Amino acid sequence: MHFILSTLHEYPEIAIFLTLALGFWFGSTKVGSYIGTVASTLVAGLLVGQLNIHIAPIVGSTFFTIFLFAVGYSVGPRFVPALKTDGLPQVAFTLLVCAAGFGTAYVAAKIMGYDAAVAAGLLAGGTTNSGTLGVATSNLGQLGLDAQQTQSMASLLAVAYAVTYPFGTAGAAWFLSSFAPKLLGVDLKAAARDYEARMARPGPQLSDDLAYRPVISRSYRLEKSALAGRTARELDLALAGAVVTRFRAGEAIREPDAKTPIAQGATLAIAGPASAVMAAERALGPEVDDRELLSYPAEQLDIVVTHKDVVGRTVHQLAEQELASYGRPIFLLGITRSGRPVTPSDDLKLERWDVLTVRGARKHVDQLAKSIGYADRPTSESDVAYMGLGIVIGSLIGAITLHVGGVPLSLSPSVGALLAGIVFGYVRSRYRTFGQIPEPALWAFNNVGLNGFIAVVGLNAGAGLIAGLKTYGIGLFIAGIFVCLVPLIVGVYAGKYIFKFHPALLFGACAGARSATASIGAVQEAAQSTVPVIGYTIPYAVSRIVLALAGIAMLVVMK
Repeated sequence: MHFILSTLHEYPEIAIFLTLALGFWFGSTKVGSYIGTVASTLVAGLLVGQLNIHIAPIVGSTFFTIFLFAVGYSVGPRFVPALKTDGLPQVAFTLLVCAAGFGTAYVAAKIMGYDAAVAAGLLAGGTTNSGTLGVATSNLGQLGLDAQQTQSMASLLAVAYAVTYPFGTAGAAWFLSSFAPKLLGVDLKAAARDYEARMARPGPQLSDDLAYRPVISRSYRLEKSALAGRTARELDLALAGAVVTRFRAGEAIREPDAKTPIAQGATLAIAGPASAVMAAERALGPEVDDRELLSYPAEQLDIVVTHKDVVGRTVHQLAEQELASYGRPIFLLGITRSGRPVTPSDDLKLERWDVLTVRGARKHVDQLAKSIGYADRPTSESDVAYMGLGIVIGSLIGAITLHVGGVPLSLSPSVGALLAGIVFGYVRSRYRTFGQIPEPALWAFNNVGLNGFIAVVGLNAGAGLIAGLKTYGIGLFIAGIFVCLVPLIVGVYAGKYIFKFHPALLFGACAGARSATASIGAVQEAAQSTVPVIGYTIPYAVSRIVLALAGIAMLVVMK
């Protein structure tokens, strides 16, 4: 045991992974599932933190920055449309929730007889806003105290923060992900699916893993004498929607072209929409089982239009000039423009950065991609350079500080990283030739980033929690519960009945407006979707600034 304790103190990074292991394990159990992985990790951190293990703040900041960029990247393609409709209402909603949090902290401090420093720490911890703590601490000099008294007040502020922060984090996560949806009779998973359906094209999406396939292949023996001797191109015209992709003449398998006639008795590989392929039997002859004939590599691929000579062509011209050059074994399944599906009608003109979803023989699809643009294939590799550049740019912008009336105002590097993630994710959705981060990588960045941050918070707050409880008793902890929950209750009902937010966005908006960082992860987990983050981003950015100013305001009104 002595070896383990001494090793954890010497190598505190081990404690982080111990906390993550315990948090993820407990969060996956039947009991732990009620509070989720995020709250479980915080509890694990507080327990391990009793060993008095200190983690450098930069470690938590690094985890948190990765998490925020990944979240922003995920929701970026949907955030801009949402901003156009919900931006100003979300700002007003945030101001209301922040006012509720400030008022609750003020009333609680007056009832309990706390001084200005403890009241500010109560506000900072109950609303889990480190900016409130930092700004209030740096402005304690406004109370007119000497240096020793100022230092004492700073210690009290930090203790109050340490005592109230754990429930401010875990309580908000539990309330928003578990209790509040039940309170309003909302099924979070269903609400998220409903929102996604509204933002997407109706019907099955091409990327879904469904039994349905828009294009199928079968093999038929050409027995109808009326069609014998025709070329593959001529047979395509007779098949009304299906095409010949290859054929067997004797023992040889041949590729279709515009000149070679196909004799009676040949076996044809036919591809196309199910209705057209099934109808081919009446036109050609009986279906046969020719596995070898159908065993050619086929691929469904997204192709980004980048070549200038393709821009401005209609879909019909594309079919005639590009697809027809291969005997038309390539099918256009859909077109995406600016991140949204458009109907591929014959007269639709192609624009630069349009994404064409096609299916056909792999070699033909490759040739098509080279002739019109860029093949955007799924990959297991992440564009880390793109991600790193986004975090750097966003963090630098967030670090810019403006002084208004002596008060420092900034977005903070973390909010900057979140906004950069949104912008870079949106750019990636429109210009899909760079910046790809696969879903499994996003999951790792999201979950490990968030829970790594929570682990560091729990480890560092563990020792302070016990010390604070000994000094102020359970009363401060209870006051923190009210400061945590009252603004959330106000937000939940105001968001539903006054601002009328979509249920999938409401709980994310509450998390952002109350600066409940860990809660957005818990809400995502409960919804099994990143949709709630669309409601989180604007309120979180606004609340960071408003609650930071509220720390100074608390010092002034409690002076």
